[in-house]
Amino acid sequence: MTAPHEAAPAPGVVAPHEVIARSRWAVRRRTALVAAALLAVVVAAAAVSLSLGRGYVSLPDVLSTLAGQGSRTTDYIIFDLKLPRALAAVLVGLAFGVSGAVFQSLLGNPLASPDIIGINTGASAAAVLGITALGLSGTAVSLVALAGALLTAVVMYGLTWRGGISGSRLVLVGVGIAAILLSVVSYVMTRSQVATAQDALVWLTGSLNGRGWAQVVPLAVLLAVLLPAVAALARTLGLLRLGDDAAKGLGAPVEPARLGLLACAVALAGAATAAAGPVAFVALLAAPIGRRLARDGSPALLVSGLVGAAVVQVADFAAQNLPGLPQYPVGVLTGAVGAPYLLLLLARANRTGKGG
Repeated sequence: MTAPHEAAPAPGVVAPHEVIARSRWAVRRRTALVAAALLAVVVAAAAVSLSLGRGYVSLPDVLSTLAGQGSRTTDYIIFDLKLPRALAAVLVGLAFGVSGAVFQSLLGNPLASPDIIGINTGASAAAVLGITALGLSGTAVSLVALAGALLTAVVMYGLTWRGGISGSRLVLVGVGIAAILLSVVSYVMTRSQVATAQDALVWLTGSLNGRGWAQVVPLAVLLAVLLPAVAALARTLGLLRLGDDAAKGLGAPVEPARLGLLACAVALAGAATAAAGPVAFVALLAAPIGRRLARDGSPALLVSGLVGAAVVQVADFAAQNLPGLPQYPVGVLTGAVGAPYLLLLLARANRTGKGG
């Protein structure tokens, strides 16, 4: 005797699996549209930065130069001066945005950003020591900064580990380490020659001034390795947000996955800081904006990265071209926007009883 077939849904009634499939498709469609819109903003901002500002080149000449049909003058302006800076802005913002999204989602804390918990500060302290004490410059400073970020992360992880990692404990340890490192930076700066301290101060502000292919190429190579690694671990990140017990019950390797995600996020923040200095608040801002735009309950890594790229690109163009003002480092503008957001975040946390 054959088993009875499952009754078909009544006419006009949608089966539950179809509802789920449609919901998933709607979420993916919205995410794709948001990512496409942000990508268009990044490309448009980059095109404007290549055309306008110091060394004006008309947009048709920009396109012909990129196609290999430019004059010697436009080739120099685009390929030597403007294009490396524009690409650096995109890559730095992308790295900071993804790093901030991973940190905040993994640790479940909106303050868990590399520029708040000491990762960027570790890179900055190492770079300042390299500039002032060792007389380093160029690529050597970038390598020292990256090493400083990684070393700071190792110390933080060691101090936080208590049979596992607590997000709130990691944030508190990171803030304490950042305070210590800032004291070291202040002491080194006061003991340095004025010219050397000035060079270090420009780097500490976060600047794309003078950035060229020597910074763009290594950063692009690092991102080509780190971003696929983050994408591969993204599914595990979603499980870890449910809590360690739930993630273990679903078969996720909790500690190896957490360590891998933290390593990738630290390396992304360190690489971006090594290329442009600690551009303030980009990682802190990009992730919540990305999640709000995506509205799918996910960490929104891609969207957050594109938000970071757009923020840095637009801020750097504004820093170069504000009327009546000198050419400011990009970190000045991102700091001016990000600091009020941090105060708002702390005020909301206090109102909900999470701020202490």
